[in-house]
Amino acid sequence: MKQILLLGLLLLVTMRVAGQAQNVDSLENELKTQKLTAKEQMALYQKLCEIYEYKDLEKSLLIAEKGLAFAEKEGHKVYIAKFYDYIGRTYNSKPQYDSASVYYNKALEFAISAKDKAQEACIYTDLGASYRRQYRLSSALEYFLKALSIYEEIGDIRSNRVILLANISTIHQTLKNKERALYYLEEAEKIAKNDDDRMMIYADFGNYYEEPLKRIEYYQKAYKIALTIGNKYYQASLLQSIGAMYYLMDNFDEAKVYSQKALLLGEEFNDKSIIMGAYANMSDIYCKQNKWKECEAAACKAWEHDSTNMDFAYYTLYKIIYSNIYLNNKDKAATYLDKLNNIVGNDTNNDDKLRQSLSEMEVKYETQKKELRITALEKERRLYNWLGIAGGLLVITMGIVLWQYARNAKKERQLIATKALQDGELGERTRIAEDIHDRLGGSLSAVKMGLKNAESLQNVSDKLDGCIKEVREITHNLMPRSLRLLGIKGGLEDFAAQFSNVHFHFFGKDSRIKDRIEFAVYCCASELVTNSLRHSGAENINVQLVQDEKYVSLTVHDDGCGFDEKKIKQGIGLKNIRDRVASYNGKLDIASSPGNGTETTIELKVEN
Repeated sequence: MKQILLLGLLLLVTMRVAGQAQNVDSLENELKTQKLTAKEQMALYQKLCEIYEYKDLEKSLLIAEKGLAFAEKEGHKVYIAKFYDYIGRTYNSKPQYDSASVYYNKALEFAISAKDKAQEACIYTDLGASYRRQYRLSSALEYFLKALSIYEEIGDIRSNRVILLANISTIHQTLKNKERALYYLEEAEKIAKNDDDRMMIYADFGNYYEEPLKRIEYYQKAYKIALTIGNKYYQASLLQSIGAMYYLMDNFDEAKVYSQKALLLGEEFNDKSIIMGAYANMSDIYCKQNKWKECEAAACKAWEHDSTNMDFAYYTLYKIIYSNIYLNNKDKAATYLDKLNNIVGNDTNNDDKLRQSLSEMEVKYETQKKELRITALEKERRLYNWLGIAGGLLVITMGIVLWQYARNAKKERQLIATKALQDGELGERTRIAEDIHDRLGGSLSAVKMGLKNAESLQNVSDKLDGCIKEVREITHNLMPRSLRLLGIKGGLEDFAAQFSNVHFHFFGKDSRIKDRIEFAVYCCASELVTNSLRHSGAENINVQLVQDEKYVSLTVHDDGCGFDEKKIKQGIGLKNIRDRVASYNGKLDIASSPGNGTETTIELKVEN
């Protein structure tokens, strides 16, 4: 209902509550004495703007313009921003949103220039409130969040943050984001310390819930606080809202009682929006009771008090025309239909056309239920279409995610299998090497010792020496003892010493790392050196090992013939090296060209 929307605007947009206790006349007289400093005069103009903002818009505008002229004369950027802001808020209340936007942006320019963060946040809040009244909720939310961010940054007073959180909650509620709406309300409740804050939070919780009884419960809590602190502005708004809830429950007697109380309060401090909203409530009640004469009278009262409020003008005229149709006052209905056409920009003086419009309206009311049903079905169809599209996108997204997951899982399994194979190879090589060295090597040595004194068996002894040497070479190639005992540095030193043209260099920290990583580096070095010796014709081969706490890096460089990486196919040796490096998520880089030798670098992450 329209009056519930009004309550939301009254409770949430307001940053400064009307009904200041200070005597307005005394403040205006104080201005006339001219005994104040320039800053005191500007502060007094601001105070009067706050007081008149919810009592007399034209008076508030006049004072804000005088204050602006004085501030511009003094060159005071902060107060210039404040008075531009007040003027913008006055136009926003009229409502003249385009004019309001112009003044808000001028205020923002001066606030930023003056580096006044608090005033900048205040203007962002007012811009958000303006956009919210225009139902441009995305822009409203953007400005509210900007203001909230600034208040949190500068640690400003709690009330500003409470009001902003409540505003953001209401926007989410309008967008049916119930979970986010409740989140911001609860955040506001956490920092609400004074009665003003709690009163507003209770009213917002009332707006949040859907059940009329639950809403009444929170509105009553807020109303009690409004009574305690003497805030008649909120009292009237809450009474009006409670009446609206009773109206929804078809309890028209209670609805009428609360609407009349709101009307009396509104008339007491002459607030047109409250008076108009109360009469609009009464018009709704009489309409439900089919009391067309009373309905028409209440709607006319609302129209008389404020015919310029575009939020309610159409709604009020609608009730007047609707009542006169049932009262068979077609001429009067046509007169107000003319006013309605003027509002929507369809001005005409053609009586025949007006009467035709009236006839069409009667037909429209008779078929209203059918039209509502068709509209509901159309909305449901569009909803199903969007749900279908969203569901399709969700299926596609899930498919892509599952495919990627399966791909990563397969790759992980391959890495695990490769590591397991290498671990198995490492263990088996170690076992075979030890068996050959300890058992076969020992046995051959014993035979040799037994044959030393037999000169006729000298040839046999020579052959046994060859066997022993062969066994040592096999065990060394399977699993060098120096690698097991001394680590990767000692193993590569021992390996390089076998060849006159292979030179080993070590840099970094000599410490033991995981056996399988040492074995992987050793195997890569062995394979690379063997390839250089066999195929490159190199005169010198440099093997460099660099080790620190995080990485171990192996570089093998030769001055051989090199090769064209694009033309030469990779052999099984290089493939084994790539597999070993990949299994540890390492890096492999090969640089070679014909006539310039080959340099291969391997980097693995250390596991201590």
